[in-house]
Amino acid sequence: MYRIGIVGGTGYTGVELLRILATHPDAQLHAITSRSEQGQQVSAMFPSLRNVMELRFSEPSVETLRTCDLVFFATPNGVAMTMVPQLLQAGIKVVDLSADFRLRDAADWSNWYGMSHACPEYISEAVYGLPEINAERIASARLVANPGCYPTSVQLALLPLLKHQLIEPTGIIADCKSGVSGAGRQAHMGSLLAEAGDSFKAYGVGGHRHSPEINQQLSVYAGEPIQATFVPHLLPMIRGIHATIYVRLKEQNTDVQSCVESFYADQPFVDVMPKGSTPETRSVRGSNWCRLSYHVFEDGRVVILSVIDNLVKGASGQAIQNMNLMLGLPQDRGLGHVPIMP
Repeated sequence: MYRIGIVGGTGYTGVELLRILATHPDAQLHAITSRSEQGQQVSAMFPSLRNVMELRFSEPSVETLRTCDLVFFATPNGVAMTMVPQLLQAGIKVVDLSADFRLRDAADWSNWYGMSHACPEYISEAVYGLPEINAERIASARLVANPGCYPTSVQLALLPLLKHQLIEPTGIIADCKSGVSGAGRQAHMGSLLAEAGDSFKAYGVGGHRHSPEINQQLSVYAGEPIQATFVPHLLPMIRGIHATIYVRLKEQNTDVQSCVESFYADQPFVDVMPKGSTPETRSVRGSNWCRLSYHVFEDGRVVILSVIDNLVKGASGQAIQNMNLMLGLPQDRGLGHVPIMP
């Protein structure tokens, strides 16, 4: 049984980690930290965990976490990088759900996140945690940068097409929508029911923090620079991401469906749906699935539909998928949750 720690367990990704780990057959939650809630019982904050979770929040320190085999950071950007070096030196593996180690360039990271990186020497060591392409590297890593929610939905849609050089590298458009839980648990004016409900809007059009992550990773898969147009939108719902992605084939007669089905044939959490399908966000709610659908037009245009639960495959579920690989477990261990309907 592996001993697991969580730093920053009071947000939505933190409680989602708790929900999944509570029934994981090979993981025992050893510590969950929160400076503001230190000493409070976890189930008092999250009643859904009554009779399931007996732990109390503890101080976020290396001493508290020293006996863990692996630690998750479900913290705001800028927190993990202050503790990761000490944890790694203590022989503890880390999965960071924040953005501290996603970008390969420290100066680029500082430009987007408005602060200096505390340990830039560890950026090159961090393995980007998209299991569908990096499973072998994740399995041997001690530090994994868990992908962002929007980038996960976009990358899984485009990965096979870019790897096989089937699409034009220019003119890629990612039109993405997310539920309000993607903004986190802290109170923000735009997340209030009276503000977000009964409405629909774009945000971050001039530049969103997930843009450099998306372009960085798409460029890796394509083997050349990619500058996709990414526009996020806020949906009046709690969970889910729906990404509609527009690309153009290099050759019009390409069998996209067969290519993508073959590429993901052995992946436990990617469902390539039949031609003509239109996947819904509710078809993945509460699960670690990504469902994909490819619509190919005679003139070479392709419209890709990608849906995930932003808190599971877009965050905590994928983090546990990475944990499984890092600990030598089957990557689907403890992640067999069936989507919630209705």
